[in-house]
Amino acid sequence: MIRHGLWADVPEGDWEDWHWQTAHRLSSADELSKIVELTPEELEACRLGHFRMGITPYVASLIDPADRHCPIRRQVIPLVGGAVDKGSFSDHLGEEEHSPVPGLVHRYPDRVLMLVTNQCAGYCSFCTRSRIFNDGIHYSRRDHDRQIDYIARTPAVRDVLLSGGDPLTLPDTVLEDLLRRVRAIEHVEIIRIGTRVPIFLPHRITPALVETLRRYHPLWMNIHVNHAKELTPRAADALAMLADAGIPLGSQTALLAGVNDSVDVVRELVHKLVMNRVRPYYLFQCDMVEGAEHFRAPVSKGIEIIESLRGHTSGLAVPTFAVDIPGGGGKVPVGPQYLVSQAPGRSVLRNFEGYIGTCEEPLDYSGETPARPVGPKRGRGAGQEGVAGLLAGHADALKPAGFDEAHDR
Repeated sequence: MIRHGLWADVPEGDWEDWHWQTAHRLSSADELSKIVELTPEELEACRLGHFRMGITPYVASLIDPADRHCPIRRQVIPLVGGAVDKGSFSDHLGEEEHSPVPGLVHRYPDRVLMLVTNQCAGYCSFCTRSRIFNDGIHYSRRDHDRQIDYIARTPAVRDVLLSGGDPLTLPDTVLEDLLRRVRAIEHVEIIRIGTRVPIFLPHRITPALVETLRRYHPLWMNIHVNHAKELTPRAADALAMLADAGIPLGSQTALLAGVNDSVDVVRELVHKLVMNRVRPYYLFQCDMVEGAEHFRAPVSKGIEIIESLRGHTSGLAVPTFAVDIPGGGGKVPVGPQYLVSQAPGRSVLRNFEGYIGTCEEPLDYSGETPARPVGPKRGRGAGQEGVAGLLAGHADALKPAGFDEAHDR
């Protein structure tokens, strides 16, 4: 890649050192003005300081200084969409309500989210967890101890996702200690890492780090990438190192107005991801982050994008479009409707072309495959079976809070 002239004379050894990249991040309007002419709106956002900034020289070199709508620029140089006071960022996804110990979110029955750091390789202006950065929340070894203790005494947990912040910004020794301790818990089957490092700081993906990660299989990694421009040859090298180490890679993409709210842009992205051995996993509706309203596209735009991908490209390249319901409702998949109608013995379906056909169904279906024990039975969180519990006959109804009292007339 072509470096910005500001760093043209930096020795290659320094440029490739992730510590150097991190230490030389741009974090003020004065520093940013050396690489791009800031708009009045960008200058005002920098002055207000609502969003944390930290742009590595590598990412800064990807910004097209002549394009105010450059997709990299829009993600890392803040604007302010809507009124917001610094420090007013809320926990709009209700994570804290599902945190039995600080930094650990147990929203779903069999998996937990560990927030292990508040540091990132770079900071996005639409970040779901802006409150962590603005409120000065830190996660220490004591927090890690409490998180791991909770997991160890909760046998329902089989899947642990390390996030933050970005776990790959931790020193190798700290990261390995976390992986070792989580992997030592007998009932934990899967460890996942959510990261933007291979995109914003690919220099961090070193042979030593990859060898560390390889020791804790089965380990999966989800990469946050929003535009094909982020998938540079340098990022591709980092992704190849991870894939060659047997780490399954998925992508998580935020649907962002002015960045990727286009069928053509998303199609190019998912095709490039698959070429780099990254499975498009989620396309997320942008969360309701204070001051980031200018990034929000309607849900219908996400459905349109999936409609234009399904059938027009490999299913391997089609992510799930999901909306994370504010208040702690969790992720809900949303997409085009392909089931037109149903009657006993027949379903009417449509395909991506609009072709409508029928699928005959058996009239003498008598039951399902008998369950056979394959391991220790795991407990489920009380009240978390949801609709599946109704189908299984464990309950006759789901009632919202206060339902009986409201109808006690």
